[in-house]
Amino acid sequence: MNLSVPDEEIKETNSHSSQNATHPKQYRIWIQMAIYSFMVISGQSTATLLGRLYYEKGGKNKYIAALVQSAGFPIILPLLYISSKKNPTSNSTGQSKSSLNLVLASLYVAFGTFLALECMLYAVGLMYLPVSTFSLICASQLGFNAFFSYFINSQKITPFILNSIVLLTISTTLLVLNSDSLTSDVNKKYTLGLICTLGGTSGYALLLSVQQLAYGKLLKRQTFKEILNVILFESMVTTFALLVGLFGSGEWRSLRNEMEGFELGRKLYLVILIGSALAWQVFGIGMVALILKVSSLYANVVSTLNVPFVPVLGVLIFEDRMNGIKVVAMLLAVWGSVSYVYQKYVDDVEVKEENVNVEVQRD
Repeated sequence: MNLSVPDEEIKETNSHSSQNATHPKQYRIWIQMAIYSFMVISGQSTATLLGRLYYEKGGKNKYIAALVQSAGFPIILPLLYISSKKNPTSNSTGQSKSSLNLVLASLYVAFGTFLALECMLYAVGLMYLPVSTFSLICASQLGFNAFFSYFINSQKITPFILNSIVLLTISTTLLVLNSDSLTSDVNKKYTLGLICTLGGTSGYALLLSVQQLAYGKLLKRQTFKEILNVILFESMVTTFALLVGLFGSGEWRSLRNEMEGFELGRKLYLVILIGSALAWQVFGIGMVALILKVSSLYANVVSTLNVPFVPVLGVLIFEDRMNGIKVVAMLLAVWGSVSYVYQKYVDDVEVKEENVNVEVQRD
C-alpha cells in the first residue's frame, strides 16, 4: 500500500504549522505592545494634567516641575530586584563586561544630562501654555522623530508616514498662528511656551532616535531588566542635574512658602508632585520598552495617541478655550497619528507573509 503524501500537501501542512507556531509569538508581542502602549498613554496624560494642576493652583517653581519628571526612579528598584531574580545575569568575560558597562555608563550620563534640559523645556512650556495647546504641540514630536529616524535609524518614509508628518506639521503651525489673537503680554508668554515646547519635542525626538541606535547595538537581548536599567540610571543622572540647578539657582528657598500658599493645601501639593513623578516613570518605562521592542518612531506614535483625550480633559478641568483652530489642529493631529498606526499594521502583515513564504521555501 502506498502511504506517500504529495509534495504539495506536505508544503501546505508545513505552511499551516509554521503559521500556527508563529501565532502565539505574535500574540505575545501584541499583548506586550498593548501593555507598554497603555503605560505610555496613561502615564503621559496623567503627568501632563497633574503638571498643569500644579501651576493652576499656585505652583511656580520650574525646577520642581522639571524634577518630578525624573525623580520617581526609586519605584523601579523593586521591579529591578524581581527581574534580576527571574533572569540572573549570565557569566561573561570580565573585560568585555567592564567595557560594556563603561560605554553604557557614558551613555547614561550623556542622555541623562540631555534629559534634564528636556525636562526644563517641557516645564516652562507647560507653565505658559494651556494644557490643550501643550499636548497638541507635543504631537509634532512624531514628525521630528520621523525626520531624525530617516537619517539615524534608516527608517523608511512611506506615503502614510509622509502624510502623518505633513498633517502634524500643519496642526502645529495652526497653533502657532493662533497666538495672533492674544494680548501683547499674554502673547509673549505664549510664544515662550511655544518655543520651549517645540524645542523640547524636537530634542526628545532626536534623543529617542539616538537611543534606539545606541541601545539597539549594545543591549542585544533587550530584556525587561535592561529596559529598567536604562530608565533607572538615566533618571538618576537627570535628577542629580536638576537638583544642582534647583540649589544653584536658589529657587529651593521659595518651596516652603509655595507649599504653604498652595490653594489645595500642603497634603494635596505633595500628592500632586508624587503622583506626577510616578506617572512620568510609568511613561518612561513604556517608552523605552517600545523603542527597544519596536522602534523610536512607533513609540512616538503611541505617545501622540493621547491627543484626543488631554485637550478635552483640559477644557473640562481647567476651562481651556477650545476654539475652531484648536479643533482643526486636534483633528489633524489624530489623523496624522492614525496614518502611521495604519502603516505599522501594513508592515506587520508584510512581515507575517514573508515569514510564511520563507518557511514554505525551506520545506
